[in-house]
Amino acid sequence: MSAAAIDFSIVWPAFVAGLLVTATHVPLGVQVLSRGIVFIDLAVAQIAGLGVVLGDWLGFEPQGGAVQTAALAAALAGALLLNWTERRWPEVQEAVIGVTFILAANAAILLLAANPHGSEHLKDLLVGQILWVSPGRLALAALVYAVLLWVWFGRAERIGRAGFYVVFACAVTVSVQLVGLYLVFTTLIVPALATRFFVRWRLAASYVLGALGYAAGLALSMVSDLPAGPLIVCTVSALGIGMFTLGPGRVPV
Repeated sequence: MSAAAIDFSIVWPAFVAGLLVTATHVPLGVQVLSRGIVFIDLAVAQIAGLGVVLGDWLGFEPQGGAVQTAALAAALAGALLLNWTERRWPEVQEAVIGVTFILAANAAILLLAANPHGSEHLKDLLVGQILWVSPGRLALAALVYAVLLWVWFGRAERIGRAGFYVVFACAVTVSVQLVGLYLVFTTLIVPALATRFFVRWRLAASYVLGALGYAAGLALSMVSDLPAGPLIVCTVSALGIGMFTLGPGRVPV
């Protein structure tokens, strides 16, 4: 098998993972930006990661159903807690989100302290291993994302604020294990921020930005042998700055 064929066999699942994450996080990112709760993604993703770390600490199979259940349960609990604090103390919600993120992050560090591979697990949680995503995981993620998108676009007006937090928690739980926390946050916020002055075609422009950013980052990773995750963060951000600078300067919708 040629080197090019080997590279393509690694790249295409990673690119599909990026497209799947972009498909769900773009509309959620627009909503997060309009609500003024930008860092909720980091908090809920970190809480889901804490669930993964806790499952590993308890001796569950890393990719097994028990760990996935622990991650989802933790994310849902965190999301519903933040939904309650938003109703109770809306004026300090962003501060509450920040404190929640710090607590979850440090709890994960404490659980990993006695693990000889703790630093590696923490790096995987933050940076992700997008180049090692398996097609089997993509199929399951695509099914979950399809259900979430159907709920979001078909039932958004009925699910209310609590429903938004539940959909958000489910999406982030899957995404953070596919691509890592940094890429999840970047995909959620950068396209929404870059297109905030678009009166028309905002979602379409955001989807194009996300797809191009993942493609460019993966291509640069292949030719430079640098880590794919950080390169994708940089390429999505650079494209976002360009789109924000050159895009329409109108009142945000």
